Amino acid sequence: MKGIILAAGKGTRLYPMTLPTCKPLLPVYDKPLIYYSLSVLMQAGISDVMIIIPPDEEPSFTALLGDGSQLGIHISYAVQKVARGIADAMLIGKDFVGSDSVCLVLGDNIFYHPELTKTLMEARKHPTGATVFGYYVDDPRPFGVVEFDESGKAISIEEKPRYPKSNYIIPGLYFYDNQVIDIAEHLTPSARGELEITDVNLAYLNRDDLHVIPLDRGFAWMDAGTADSLLDAAFQIKQIQDQTGRYVGCIEELAYHAGWISQEQVHALGTKLEKTLYGQYLLCL
Repeated sequence: MKGIILAAGKGTRLYPMTLPTCKPLLPVYDKPLIYYSLSVLMQAGISDVMIIIPPDEEPSFTALLGDGSQLGIHISYAVQKVARGIADAMLIGKDFVGSDSVCLVLGDNIFYHPELTKTLMEARKHPTGATVFGYYVDDPRPFGVVEFDESGKAISIEEKPRYPKSNYIIPGLYFYDNQVIDIAEHLTPSARGELEITDVNLAYLNRDDLHVIPLDRGFAWMDAGTADSLLDAAFQIKQIQDQTGRYVGCIEELAYHAGWISQEQVHALGTKLEKTLYGQYLLCL
């Protein structure tokens, strides 16, 4: 399975913070936002990743992540020249995905749960179709809302409905088989001129091939798209790390536990950051 991170948004809701740099490179507590989405793919066992970035930003991303070899993974980059919607990631990544399946995660979404790896591996078990997640929110109107029947099967999805049929939304994490490329190629742009990921999910729903995994209330999902949500996410990350003693989104630790790098390698990475608590954490692994 391949992994794609869509990190090409201009971050206009975060101006002026994102005027000199793009949103995925902003800090969320003690690490860049992009670390959290990359960590999700790594926890899903994915080591071949494409990051879709804005024009002229590759030097910044490569300065931070390089080609991924220091983590024992492979990272490549592609540019989204014009914002054409989330589903456009499938067209940009067509050659990268090839004949494989793919996991797409949005570059401003953060997921946390002690059993997140188990949940992601469960999502990978489906050999065909699409697997997405249902997350309960108090006000689902700004999101794609999924409706379930009495047996728990998804029966409808609506994008930003005025009158939601449930409180469950689909956050920015999607597992697709290779059919997604053909589906994306035949999408019609929405009224706002974008290729909507909801339309991709609806295509799978109409084929009776959409799996929705409801996330329990213990899951933390953060959409760091505004100044307030960015600050809230930072506080949540700090609180989780203080309470558990474990770091959230620590890509070096994940690479080590996956067996992609050795203890000596992770300590070498920690030595470069030894003046920080982050670096000291790596040195204690």
